[in-house]
Amino acid sequence: MTTQGTPLRLYDTLRRQNLEVVPADGKTLRFYCCGPTVYGPAHIGNFRTFVLQDVFRRVVELSGVPTRHVRNITDVDDKTIRDSRAQGRELREFTAFWRDRFQEDCRRLNLLPPHVEPGAVDHIPHQIGMIGKLMDGGHAYQGGDGSVYFRVSSFPRYGKLSHLDEREIVLGASANDADEYQKDALADFALWKARKPEDGGNFWPSPWGEGRPGWHLECSAMSHEYLGEGFDLHSGGVDLCFPHHENEIAQSEAATDREMCRHWFHITHLMVNGGKMSKSQGNFYTLSDLAERGFTPAELRYALVSSHYRQPLNFVSRDKSGEETFPSLTSARQAMERLAKAARRLAERAGNPPVPTYGEFLGGTDPGVFAPAWQALLDDMNTPEALGQIFTALRDLEDAEPLAGFRGLHFMLAALGLVLPEEQTAAPVPEAIRDLAQRRWEAKLSRDWARADALRLELAAQGWQIKDGKEGFEILPLSPNQESGR
Repeated sequence: MTTQGTPLRLYDTLRRQNLEVVPADGKTLRFYCCGPTVYGPAHIGNFRTFVLQDVFRRVVELSGVPTRHVRNITDVDDKTIRDSRAQGRELREFTAFWRDRFQEDCRRLNLLPPHVEPGAVDHIPHQIGMIGKLMDGGHAYQGGDGSVYFRVSSFPRYGKLSHLDEREIVLGASANDADEYQKDALADFALWKARKPEDGGNFWPSPWGEGRPGWHLECSAMSHEYLGEGFDLHSGGVDLCFPHHENEIAQSEAATDREMCRHWFHITHLMVNGGKMSKSQGNFYTLSDLAERGFTPAELRYALVSSHYRQPLNFVSRDKSGEETFPSLTSARQAMERLAKAARRLAERAGNPPVPTYGEFLGGTDPGVFAPAWQALLDDMNTPEALGQIFTALRDLEDAEPLAGFRGLHFMLAALGLVLPEEQTAAPVPEAIRDLAQRRWEAKLSRDWARADALRLELAAQGWQIKDGKEGFEILPLSPNQESGR
């Protein structure tokens, strides 16, 4: 059996059924992912979406289909303007800092970089051009406040993605849409927001006056610019289904008179004590927060793929004393250690060959006894089933040809993007590193999280990591995979 030729079947939110994911042109799968709004650190709930989108891309590519992956950066909206002005920083400088932080977190989580990662500010002319088309077609109008709105009543198919009726759309707009300016109907949404005093210097000229684009518009304009009209797949968190993706469909299809994309792929929430993890709830965790608790990005990635993308994952719980616990991360650490031991045994039996790179698998491979695990990924990207099948296969490898087993295991690790921990050997810790680690520990005890994080990053830059316990910490060398990703 070869990994090439069998397409992934994936649930389509619009049609509510599993469909084959294949490129319309028979060559390259073109897909768009809604990226972060860069006004603060992305939390691990955001990264559940990005990690599973990364697994999606890997499965498609490993099945023999090249991809063109576009993920945007939202660097102008109410939040970025509000927070940059509060800090007295220029918008570009402020958002560039958080964009770089996001990209570094992606690298630590071993995400393949998108082929294109455009920012909204650099594509304002494209957005103005789309507004012009909508105005010409009677789908948009200028309100009394100078802002331009999309007329939802002009698009009869509005609500088709989220399957909402007219009453739910109006209620949803009331609850979710912050565009409460002067518009004709409650469900109408802003395409261009007229300049306001609180925007400061963050405005641009347009045929409708000075202002800035609405949030929904940027994704339509940039997906069209880099993927064309009618691309293959669009993805994001399930919370974006309405109103964001519904609005994208309306403005895109009204402007082009053709279907925006052929497949919609949504990922369900990460939960904290039974509630959705979000910045608005104040219950979110970042990679740095987890590093403070001694967990690695590789362990987080395993935890995030251990649950099916259409099922919520309760990431944080409370024990009887009320202390927060991270059972999925603890389980991930144990599973990764088991996988690492199995990989070392296979390597020894096979004569310690070099570990194949992701690129080496793109030409196709035979997963051998790991075929059921690969089939699980092709069946609606069932990552928990794939992990279970990997461990089942490892129990049956004693009689298998060692090199084939070695390659099959590393193929599945590449498909899931998992980087195994290397066997730690005792290494002398320089006195300067011990001093940095002690200062970080003291900053943590005094709850100076910014200083503790800065010192942790300084330690990482010098090749060391800290694993915290209740009474103290351990200093360990970073493995090459942890330092550079794979």
